[in-house]
Amino acid sequence: MVTDKPKPSIGQLSERSLHAALKEHLRQPGDELEVKLGRYVIDIVRDDLLIEIQTRHLYALRPKLRRLLDDGRRIHLVHPLPAERWIVREDAAGRPLSRRKSPRRAAVHDIFTELVRVPDLAAHPNLTLEALLIQEEQVWRDDGQGSWRRGRWSLVDRRLLGITSSWLFVHPNDYLALLPRSLPASFTNAELAAALKCPRALAGKATYALRSMNVLATVGKRGRANLYQILATASLSDASPRDKERRDAEGYRLAPLDEEEIEIWQPVQDWGDEFDPGGETR
Repeated sequence: MVTDKPKPSIGQLSERSLHAALKEHLRQPGDELEVKLGRYVIDIVRDDLLIEIQTRHLYALRPKLRRLLDDGRRIHLVHPLPAERWIVREDAAGRPLSRRKSPRRAAVHDIFTELVRVPDLAAHPNLTLEALLIQEEQVWRDDGQGSWRRGRWSLVDRRLLGITSSWLFVHPNDYLALLPRSLPASFTNAELAAALKCPRALAGKATYALRSMNVLATVGKRGRANLYQILATASLSDASPRDKERRDAEGYRLAPLDEEEIEIWQPVQDWGDEFDPGGETR
């Protein structure tokens, strides 16, 4: 007896393994998957909550999120960060050649790389963000059609191996939990970078995003460096309790770019695209 296989929905036609696995991990009994809502397809619908999974840059979802938030929808946005990654190489026919562990490891504060372009949306009272630190495999194929950064190997898939931790951000104050408690009351980007053990450019993205969310302010200069301070209405101790107060989204506007923060607008780090000069197999 021959039976027809179920046809994939619109959102599943180009879905990679990582996105599909995260959707399966997040779904609960009673959820609806790949729901058409106006011009958009929603990954998961749970009662009146829309759950969106974005495995690449968050700013690519800006028009979709903005429209849905303007329509009064509640959105839970999920974004994975690769705490551990393995690179699987295949030949042009898809036969495996090698597997190695990447030296690159993301930390939760790398979420600021994404927030720098969507801080107004992150501060919206109807949007929550969940950052998942994951273990994954990237599958590279030697077809000569990929990015020059991978030596023309194509990135054909990303596979979920495990989830190591989850960070939930409900209120702008919650992002303050990512700042080290060892920071002085007033600090520079250089001091933040040293405390986080991260590049100064990432520290600049963090301070810009937090200023745009109205939880951090520029309070002066130390030499040529800007000094930042947590606003009196926000504190690290306030970062854990979830403030459910409804607030007007129009109150959150992008902070003006100052001279020291010009460097934050360099190309953003794409954790979905490993850089491997020469494309050597290891």
